[in-house]
Formats: sequence, structure tokens, C-alpha cells
Amino acid sequence: MVRLLPRVLPKGLPEIAKVRIPGVTLPMSRLVIGCDNRDTPAEGAVVWDAWMEAGGNAFDTAFVYGGGKHEAVLGQWIASRGVEDKIVVIAKGAHSPYCTPRAIGAQLEISLGRLGLDRVPIYIMHRDNPDVPVGEFVDAVNRLIEAGTVGIWGGSNWEVSRLAEAQDYAAQKGLVGPAILNNNLSLAVMEKPVWAGCISSNEPGTLGFLRERQVVHLSWSSQARGYFLPEELRNRLPEDTRPETCFGSDRNAERRRRAEELARERGVSANAVALAWVLAQPFPSLALVGPRSPGEIASSLPALKVELSPEEVAWLNLETGDRARGAA
Repeated sequence: MVRLLPRVLPKGLPEIAKVRIPGVTLPMSRLVIGCDNRDTPAEGAVVWDAWMEAGGNAFDTAFVYGGGKHEAVLGQWIASRGVEDKIVVIAKGAHSPYCTPRAIGAQLEISLGRLGLDRVPIYIMHRDNPDVPVGEFVDAVNRLIEAGTVGIWGGSNWEVSRLAEAQDYAAQKGLVGPAILNNNLSLAVMEKPVWAGCISSNEPGTLGFLRERQVVHLSWSSQARGYFLPEELRNRLPEDTRPETCFGSDRNAERRRRAEELARERGVSANAVALAWVLAQPFPSLALVGPRSPGEIASSLPALKVELSPEEVAWLNLETGDRARGAA
């Protein structure tokens, strides 16, 4: 039986839609909540109960978050609410400097223990290590798939050339290749890496690859760390990772101006338009968000009402000069 707290979100908000991802048993919400900021089960319950109330059932965590504390807190909430068979947990491991084939299985065993789960439907390598032949990573993850502890898998902050190489290797060997890319993808292009080793997917080659192979993309910092918020709200983060520090540029300022223009027409915020842009990509696109309160969940949901045409998607990203005609 699912045990959640009483309803806390305002009525009338759109519900988070769910999609089918090949290899994942449950339909999963197109918005995924990041679980890297809740230090106690009580703190987690307030947000995660509200997340499920909003229709969200996808949770993103990682071996390194909070030195392991955040996986354990999520696991306690899962057990207390009895939702282990109703949610999709995305587990990440093998972060640098422990990005080795040997670390994958060892870390996953620890993560499963913290989470109180027997398996995770989605496993993502948190980083790539180009010094290791990609086939060794494919082999290591496939041993976990064969053992039944992993469903599908992918890579975070991977170059698409390596992802393609891993897919091709798996196809040749009759193995399961990576099906998910977990890079930054936001309407604002990342100009300075938020953290060392981070990669943006908002560049023509990567977007073309995702369209061609229809790779599932799970974007982190999908709203560019608040770059599209009103000016007075943008600088609440540490200076070295503030939105203007990591995303500030003339071209991004124009993207924001266009998002604000469209937002006024649609009666939503520019932040909602930016999130809608991620969801409107011509490949399976999921957006990772990091609300710290039910109120922040509620503020993201209006994006789900914004339907963008392909011409508007291109116009917002400065690929065209006229959204009405789609003309350059």
C-alpha cells in the first residue's frame, strides 16, 4: 500500500505525463526529480510525496551524492511509503576518479543496499573514462544486466562519439548497448562547465546524433540553473556556478529574450518556456529538475501546458530568425 502525506499542491496544475521507455517496465514521468539535496527522510518526504502527487514517479540519484547519504535517505523514504514497485529509480555510479569497469559492479551493490532495492530499471555511468576501451564498460554493465540488477543503461557527460562506439560494439557482440545520454541540455548553452568534465548536448552535432538514432536524452540543469528566472532570482547559487557564470553570453541573452517574448504570449514564465523547449525535442527527451519544496514543484508544472512547434523550437535556439515562417 502506498502511504503518502496529505495533498499539498494547489489544484488545477497539469499532471506530469508519463512515457514508455523501451526496456523500462513502468511508464515513467517525463520530468525526473534529482535526489541530491535532501539530508533527512523528513526533508525528503515533503518533496517526494508532493512529486508523486504531481504525477512524477522518476527519481535520479547517484553513488556520490552526499557521500552516500542521499541514496540512503531516498531508500528510507521508498521503504516507508511502500512505493518500490511504483517508481523508476535512476542510479548513477563510476564517477571520476573511480570510473573503471571494476568500480561499476562494486558501487552498484552498495547503492542497492542503500536504496533497499534488488535492481534499478536505469543505470547511468556518471562519467566516461576515455583511457578505458569502451567495450570494457559495455561488458561490465552487461554482466549486471545478466545478473538482473540493471535494466537499461547509459552514460552521463559522455561525448556522442563514445556513445556511438559503445552502441556499435554492443550490436556486434550481441550485447545491450547504452540507450540513454545524460548530459546537460537546456535552451541556454553551457558556456563554462558547471562542474569539471561536464558536457552540453545543445550543439548541432549532438542534437543531430540524438535525432538520427532516437537516443533517449535525460537532461540535467534542464532550466540552466535558473538562467531564465527574473533577474532578482538568478544569483542565489554560489558565484562559481551561478547561471550567469556558467551560461552567460550574448547568444544566450537573445535566447532568454525570445523565451520571455513567447512566455508573455502564452501567459507563463520564461522558465516554463525553457523547460518546454527541452521536452519538445525531436527525440525522446526527459528533463531532470531539482525542486527543493512543493512550491518549486508547482512552479515547474505550467511548462507542461506549453506546446512548441518545431519552428518555435528552432527559433528559440537561434537556428532561425523568424518563428512564424521558420526562415533563416
